[in-house]
Amino acid sequence: MASLTLDNVSKIYRPRRRAEVLAVRDLTMHIGDGEIVGLLGSSGCGKTSTLRMIAGFESVTKGEIRIGDKRINDLPPARRGVAMAFEGYALYPPLRISDNIAFGLLRDRRPKAEVARKVAGIAKLLEIDAILDHYPSTLSGGQQQRVSLARALVRDADVHLLDEPMSQLEPQLRAVLRARIKDYLIEHRMTTVFVTHDQTEAIALADRIAVMEGGELQQFASPEDLKERPANLFVASFIGEPPMNLFPAEVGPDHRIHVINDANEAAFSIDLAGAGDAVTQVLHPGRKVHIGIRPHRIRVGPAGANDVAVGNGVDAVVRGTLLSNQWLGDQSHLGIEVGGCFMIAVSDRGVALGTDEPVDVGLPFGALHVFDRDSERALLHGMRPAEA
Repeated sequence: MASLTLDNVSKIYRPRRRAEVLAVRDLTMHIGDGEIVGLLGSSGCGKTSTLRMIAGFESVTKGEIRIGDKRINDLPPARRGVAMAFEGYALYPPLRISDNIAFGLLRDRRPKAEVARKVAGIAKLLEIDAILDHYPSTLSGGQQQRVSLARALVRDADVHLLDEPMSQLEPQLRAVLRARIKDYLIEHRMTTVFVTHDQTEAIALADRIAVMEGGELQQFASPEDLKERPANLFVASFIGEPPMNLFPAEVGPDHRIHVINDANEAAFSIDLAGAGDAVTQVLHPGRKVHIGIRPHRIRVGPAGANDVAVGNGVDAVVRGTLLSNQWLGDQSHLGIEVGGCFMIAVSDRGVALGTDEPVDVGLPFGALHVFDRDSERALLHGMRPAEA
């Protein structure tokens, strides 16, 4: 095990007769010894290119990659001290599953008894112990993926790289294996980088998550910080399910934020008079911003019934109309229109309200996020300066 450092790394693809493609731009990260890091983002954001540069399957256009103190840019994959589980599995068709898993150990001339013990242990962990005598062509996609994952995890490597390691598994099995794999990585103190587009998987497995978009690192932080202190508008909108409610707004001269709807009209206002001097110093009159709140932090109740009122965790109340009320078995998702703006609220219990009914919407200052409209950088989280 060792630390992993990416220092100002970029990757440019230069296909023949086509314009070059900047896949990764100036990526800098330090991953500690034994740390588990997820690369999270939409398709084409640069996360797999980053993983392949670490593994040595793609060249580095600019920058430096180090494992410990060793620069690995020019080393072939076999000499980098990395183990990789490929999204495309890359199994050896002529070999049985047990031999596929053991391949790296046998190449390293490990004792046969040790190899057999390690293969049996990792196969049991991933629930593929019953197919060790089979061949890859007889397996389902999910089974092949677990074999590829087993082959990587069973090796003693400085860094383990996992490319979409559980994308083909059914949800129930994926949930079980996530917990087992994380315990295994922690127990063996394995420095690990994995690629995923699944937020749940990233949050469940990773100590820290690198959110990428357009080849650039947007934020590298713990799952909690990504939710509670998103660095910019993209991270705020990308992380969370349902995503954060975000509205364009403008700060008025009366210590109020005026939210603007799609018709460029004032939808509703939030009085910031009690939010403190630090807020009014950041939100000076005329400043254009985006204001956000996560669905789980919104309070909803019947209009005028005092179920939702200022005080007791609510700092501002606006009135809206309930457009939808969906009970999902463990929570209710409420669609609400306020002055031409649409927002989602989530309750952990059933809500006895019908569609088209007026509702009061409670907004706690501690749950509000404010972003500059031009730079999209975070200004305030919970009415405290984002850089604090």
